[in-house]
Amino acid sequence: MEKYIWLIPLLPLLGFFINGLGKNTLSKSLISVIGSGVVFISFLLSILVFMNVPSGEGAQPLIFHAFDILNFKSIQVPFSFQIDALTSIFLLIITGIGFLIHVYSAGYMKEDEGFGKFFAYLNLFIFFMLILVMGSNFFMMFIGWEGVGLCSFLLIGFWFKNRDYVGAAKKAFIMNRIGDVGFLLAMFWIYREFGTLQYTEVFGLLNTTHISSFAIGGITLLLFLAATGKSAQVPLFTWLPDAMAGPTPVSALIHAATMVTAGIFMITRCNELFELAPYTKEVIAWIGIITSLITATIAMRQNDIKKVLAYSTVSQLGLMFAAIGMGAYVAAVFHVMTHAFFKALLFLGAGSVIHGMHHEQDMTKMGGLKKYMPTTHITMLIGCIAIAGIPPLSGFFSKDEMLLSMFMGNKIIYAIGFIVSVLTSFYMFRLYFMTFSGELRNKEVAAEGHTAHPHESPKTMTIPLIVLAILSIIGGFVGIPELFMKNAHKLNQFLSGVVAPGEAHHISHSTEWLLIAALLSCVAVAIYLASKMYNGKVDKEATGVMKVFENKWYVDEIYQAAIISPIIGLGNVFKKYVEKSGIGKVVSGTGDLSYLISKNIRTVQTGNIGMYVLLMVIGIVAGLGIFFFGMF
Repeated sequence: MEKYIWLIPLLPLLGFFINGLGKNTLSKSLISVIGSGVVFISFLLSILVFMNVPSGEGAQPLIFHAFDILNFKSIQVPFSFQIDALTSIFLLIITGIGFLIHVYSAGYMKEDEGFGKFFAYLNLFIFFMLILVMGSNFFMMFIGWEGVGLCSFLLIGFWFKNRDYVGAAKKAFIMNRIGDVGFLLAMFWIYREFGTLQYTEVFGLLNTTHISSFAIGGITLLLFLAATGKSAQVPLFTWLPDAMAGPTPVSALIHAATMVTAGIFMITRCNELFELAPYTKEVIAWIGIITSLITATIAMRQNDIKKVLAYSTVSQLGLMFAAIGMGAYVAAVFHVMTHAFFKALLFLGAGSVIHGMHHEQDMTKMGGLKKYMPTTHITMLIGCIAIAGIPPLSGFFSKDEMLLSMFMGNKIIYAIGFIVSVLTSFYMFRLYFMTFSGELRNKEVAAEGHTAHPHESPKTMTIPLIVLAILSIIGGFVGIPELFMKNAHKLNQFLSGVVAPGEAHHISHSTEWLLIAALLSCVAVAIYLASKMYNGKVDKEATGVMKVFENKWYVDEIYQAAIISPIIGLGNVFKKYVEKSGIGKVVSGTGDLSYLISKNIRTVQTGNIGMYVLLMVIGIVAGLGIFFFGMF
């Protein structure tokens, strides 16, 4: 494994340099082959890693050391990889989904003038994401953590000539930086308490060294602050919906399948640390479920097809954090995997719709697209069924496991999770019916040089949709619960060496059947209501609470009034009274004083030699007087 493990991140980095330097000279077909090819080879190597990685209970991680980043007497930080079961799963998700999105991008971005630059950025993002999950210490995770933040900024603001898109990129960058401060402080605190940043050494010392509960609580809360920024949880969640300003492949890669799940990976990697901080886990659970509920209600009233999926992503991430708060780390990772399949499918399907509608994103102007875009229609329907949690598609198994952990841990959180799951099925089928059912509402979809009606996307875009649809159907079978088949939860067994098996299945089968039946019944009702309300129809003007949902709970307005405007006002006060009246006056006053002194002193220079001799004598006498009388 050591012979090829380094190639997994190195190849995308190589693709970044080739496409970045040759963006103006290489042909678009060659750029797409290089950009997609390096990720595909990394995917094949990731499969080899997955097949050979130590797994199961008692498995020890493999450490591959390259060189030392820092090597001082007081601190040593190696550039090394830690390969275990958890890493191998994320390698498959990042490179596998990443490859499909690269292929899709070849069709979606073929007319864009920044084609080469776009593929270079995608490759760089894959590189940093791989460093994040492969690193053997917190410092390497931080390198990847900051790298994906940088790439997110570059890709969200890719169409930088639009000022709104640039604003969305800056918003994402700033909100991520707030969370990153938490990561930095946690990293410093970890080194102070443990004297190392290596995962294996830190987690090994937990059992042999007494670390105060205050330190454990502080470190875990700071790490969770970092996760709220990267994974868009309350209060740092508003950047992700605005990030839909980037090209649709960016939305699928960064904001559905990989970057936003970095917080889930980080907490799962540090599960031994978090298990010693019950109060932190409770905070995680409540923040996650509150985020999930707020964003699910917002998604119910959005008309931009990508915004619906964006708020859905935040909501699903909230459910994952709620499950982690219950100690169900495997369930959260399981949902990361299934969510990567069906949410990437839904985002790419939305991109196909936008492409077929000549860049129209407003669902109120769509309708009846199933007869124009049959492949996109079928695959997106599969994605909607999967995210709604309908068996036997993948979303059913992972969502059921998360909800079961909530039921065992906290009945109130479970009730909210139940409501969120029902709302998810409602707003996703609202999206489906508004987009594909009824008749086309906007007859003027033709752009100059295009056909007069919507059209299906090219094969480079539809083939990834088909692959992701298949994965969305079969992906859940790696985690079949005990209710259906004994010892069939392969993912639980695979990750048992990294994460201790949870308590979620310690419940009677009759109770579990009842919970599943209740949820599926409510989901069926929600889908029926969506079909009645949106089959060829759109929403009426919102009033009351629906107006609040439509305006996103006025969170951005609250931030503007409570944080941004006061800071700008304070800045204006400092500018007027401190900078101009204070600092400015001091600086200019110093110059005026120097000018005044020099103006008066220069009058001494009269040109009269007698005056110069007199002044010299006076100076000598004064000097002698100071010298002699100053000695006594």
